[in-house]
Amino acid sequence: MESQLTVLVLLLSSLVLVLLLSSLVLISLILHPPQSRPSILDGTQIQLKSVTKNNYLSANNSGGSAILASQSSACGSETFKLWRITETKFQFRIFNWRFLGLDDQDNLVATSTSSCDSDSSHTFEIVRNDDDPNRIRIRAPNGSFVEVKQEGLVTADNSEDTNWGDDDPSIFLLTNVRQIQAGEFQVTNGYGPEKAPSAMMNHWNNFIVEDDFKFMSENGLNAVRIPVGWWIRFDQNPPHPFVGGSLQALDNAFSWAEEYNIKVIIDLHAAPGSQNGWEHSGTRDGTQSWGKTDDTIKETNAVIDFLTSRYANRTGLYAIELMNEPLAPGVTLDHLKKYYKVGYDTVRKYSDVYVIMSNRLLTRNPTELIRFASGFSGSVIDVHYYNMFSKVFEDMTVQQNINYIKKYRASTIKSLTVSNGPLIFIGEWVDEIDVSVASKDDYQRFGATQLEVYGKATFGWSYWTLKNVRNHWSLEWMIKNGYITL
Repeated sequence: MESQLTVLVLLLSSLVLVLLLSSLVLISLILHPPQSRPSILDGTQIQLKSVTKNNYLSANNSGGSAILASQSSACGSETFKLWRITETKFQFRIFNWRFLGLDDQDNLVATSTSSCDSDSSHTFEIVRNDDDPNRIRIRAPNGSFVEVKQEGLVTADNSEDTNWGDDDPSIFLLTNVRQIQAGEFQVTNGYGPEKAPSAMMNHWNNFIVEDDFKFMSENGLNAVRIPVGWWIRFDQNPPHPFVGGSLQALDNAFSWAEEYNIKVIIDLHAAPGSQNGWEHSGTRDGTQSWGKTDDTIKETNAVIDFLTSRYANRTGLYAIELMNEPLAPGVTLDHLKKYYKVGYDTVRKYSDVYVIMSNRLLTRNPTELIRFASGFSGSVIDVHYYNMFSKVFEDMTVQQNINYIKKYRASTIKSLTVSNGPLIFIGEWVDEIDVSVASKDDYQRFGATQLEVYGKATFGWSYWTLKNVRNHWSLEWMIKNGYITL
C-alpha cells in the first residue's frame, strides 16, 4: 500500500480544501458591515480607564482579590478577555481563569475560577455612548452601574443617570487591545442561537460545492485536506454555541471526492481545549488548554474514533490527521507522543489508511517526532511553511524569500526524510510573501520555487486554501489567473 500511494501523491501533489473552519472569515464579515458599529466577539481583549481617576482598572495581585482603579498605564493585569453572552452582555476573565463578580459589599472582585454562560452572577452589561462607543458604563449583576470611589475602590452601587461627562465616576474609556479573528466559536456565538444555524447552513451549502471538486480534478489535484472541529462528533446536538450541519457537509465532500477520484484527508483542526490558542482551533478567548490533563487525550481520541469508524469504508478516505498545529511549549512533547500513540491505535482499529502526526509549532527541533513516528507503519509527519508571521521575513526581498526556500526549507525537508522513517507532508503553504510591492512575475517565481522544493516531500503538499477572500491565499484564483501552474 505505502509505495503505491506515495507514488500517487508525488505524481499529483495535493491541496487543502477549506470546508468547515478557516473560510468562516467570510461569515464573520456579515456580523458587522462597514456602516454599523462593530460587534464585540468572544476573546476580545479590552482595557478600561476611569475618566475621574484617570487610572486603569487593574486585577490586584493578578486576580484573587479586589479590582482597583490604580494604574496609570496598562499591561497584563489591566487587560480583560470578554466572553460574549449576548450582543451587550459579557463575562470578564483575567489571569488564572478568574472571572469578575461582586462580593457581599458589592465591590468588584476577581475571585471566581469558573463560570458558564448561564451564570448571571458573573455577567455584566456594557452600555455604550451613541456618540462615542468607546465611552461606556458597565451594569453589574445587581442592576447598578460600576463606579470608581475616591480611594480607587471599584463598586457597583451607582443607579443614577449620566450625561457621559468626565465628572461621572461610572464612565470608563474602553480600549480594544486585541480582537481575536473570527473562528467558528466567535461566528456562531456572535450570530446567536436564532441566526447561527441558517448562517452556517448557507455557508456549508454554498461555499464548497460539487463544481469545486470538478475544478480540482481538471487541474491535476488529487487530494483534499478537510479541517474539522472536535464538536463534529456531536453534530446532532453540538455543545453551545456550535450548530449542527458540518457532518453532512463532510459526507457531501466524500461523495463528490469519490465521484472525481479525489482522496480525502480528514484533519482534526480543532481539538478539545484548543491545542494552540488560535481562533481556528475552536478557542473562545485565545486560551490553550489541550494537554493540561489526560482527559484531553481521551476526549480527542474519541473524536478520532468517531471519524475513523464513520469513514473507514469510504473509498475516498486517504488519511487521518490526528491534530493540526499543536503549539510548543504549551503542548509538551511527551504528552503529544502519548496522544499520537493512542490516536494511531484507534485509527488502526478500523483502517490501514495513513496516520498524520503534525509537528509542534515553535519547536526548536523540527525532527523531534521522526524517531518516534518511525515506529508506526503508514505514519506521516506534517510540517507547515509560511514566509510570514515572523520577523525573519519582514525585511526580505522577493529574491531573498526565494533563496530562503531553496536553502533552508529544502535542507529541513532533507533532514526530515530518513530511511525507514515516516513520510513527510508539507501540509500548509501559500504563495504569499511579506513584501509591500511584488509583481505577478515575483509571485510566479516564488510559487514555482515552493512547488519545486515541496514537491520533494515524500507524501506531497497541500495549499492553504482552495478558496479565500485574499486572492493569493486562494489556489483557485491563483490557478485561474496564471500565478500558479501545476
